[in-house]
Amino acid sequence: MKTGGIEEKRALSKLYELTAIEISEKIRNQEISTEEYLYSILERIGQVEKKVHAFVTVVDEKALEKAREIDRKVRKGEKLGCLAGVAVAVKDNICTRNIRTTCSSRMLENFVPPYDATVIERLKAADAIILGKTNMDEFAMGTTTETSYFGTTHNPWDLRKVPGGSSGGSAAAVISEEATVALGSDTGGSIRCPASYCSNVGLKPTYGLVSRYGLISYANSLEQIGPLTRTVRDCALLLSVISGHDDRDSTSVNLAQKDYLSFLQDDIKKLKIGLPKEFFEEGVEEDAKGPVFEAADKFEDLGASCHEVSLPMMSYALAAYYIIAMSEASSNLARYDGLRYGYREENDEGDFDTVFSRNRRIGFGAEVRRRIILGTYALSAGYFEQYYMKALKIRTLIRRDFERVFKNVDVIIGPTMPVLPFDIGERIDDPLKLYMCDILTVPANLTGYPAISVPCGFRNGLPVGLQIIGKPFEEGTLLRVAYTFERNTDYHKYRPSL
Repeated sequence: MKTGGIEEKRALSKLYELTAIEISEKIRNQEISTEEYLYSILERIGQVEKKVHAFVTVVDEKALEKAREIDRKVRKGEKLGCLAGVAVAVKDNICTRNIRTTCSSRMLENFVPPYDATVIERLKAADAIILGKTNMDEFAMGTTTETSYFGTTHNPWDLRKVPGGSSGGSAAAVISEEATVALGSDTGGSIRCPASYCSNVGLKPTYGLVSRYGLISYANSLEQIGPLTRTVRDCALLLSVISGHDDRDSTSVNLAQKDYLSFLQDDIKKLKIGLPKEFFEEGVEEDAKGPVFEAADKFEDLGASCHEVSLPMMSYALAAYYIIAMSEASSNLARYDGLRYGYREENDEGDFDTVFSRNRRIGFGAEVRRRIILGTYALSAGYFEQYYMKALKIRTLIRRDFERVFKNVDVIIGPTMPVLPFDIGERIDDPLKLYMCDILTVPANLTGYPAISVPCGFRNGLPVGLQIIGKPFEEGTLLRVAYTFERNTDYHKYRPSL
């Protein structure tokens, strides 16, 4: 009896290991209390956060208050949302009412939004608990979560390595079990990159499926909010909650909400899978390719057929992406001048231009300044047609490539990232090397197509991600393929030892 009590306490202390679906069910059935579960999460944060640095802000008191409110609802037999009691970490560029939202920048170090983003409203309506705000590359500009004003996030699998970016804090928090699920944003791979490097499931939805209202903009025509989870089932659940039309977002598509859990079947018989040869060419490491080819063999064993396809305009994707993204960034970030908005130097003597320049030079980090300057150049008189308009034309040609390929296949697969996680500090001083890391993820943003990264193996103790790209608004098919792969492999079960 005594031993049983010890085992029970140990089980309760490790509630942070459970999935969102398991937590929600146990809270409904009164097997555990929301408060017990949340204390388990907060204890876990206390144990590993100093090593990982996944969070910018943790709102433990607010979270506990919400947990007690949910427990009261359970006791009274009141109706609960589908995320009842689940602790959600939120990327720090998504507005949260009365919770600091910094974009990991000195420019917004003390910004507290007076409103919630639409996705946050939907999480709260589903009875989720907002746990805190996660670290990121400053203004979502980066691939490693090294450009944050608040310091670098470390990869839980190897603390010397980068966790990917820009949603590195969200991915690291989930795989290190400091949060059960998380939200990220994806402008050029910012959900899928850290999902690959941290061994998460990370989904970039079709452009327009999830409201962008309350997302602090980097590049409006490219970015989407999406889930970062440990399982495909949790990913489907979270997408079901946050997706759907929103009148406050002009890019939001008016489609009926779906229950994406209903698409999760372990069945891909007769599915046609395309492997673009451009995803496996020069610049993509063998360690990144190998597990993907093994995944293709697994899919064929499960009844699907794999075919080589070609996306010839891929060679222009990265250049077109960075011209468009930087141009939109230079426009979006023009509001941060310290006079109307954002960080202001205490020594504000001088004329407008002097004060304006000083505020932005000190308020923004080097990478953000670099992208603003390049974007301003691309939009300037004499270069607009030569760069920005040409990039938009290339974007159209890339989309046509995808449309042609998707006439013959249901999904496309390839590596999520061309290289394995690398050392912190290894590439930060070489922007071109960093930008090259995005070569396999940016096409989905340029086309607006949905894409998911799922764990598909390990090389040298480091995770490798499989990227699956689907047709617009066919997240159901994407999730079914990912779920089938997950059900027939064990990679999603592994956890880093911290």
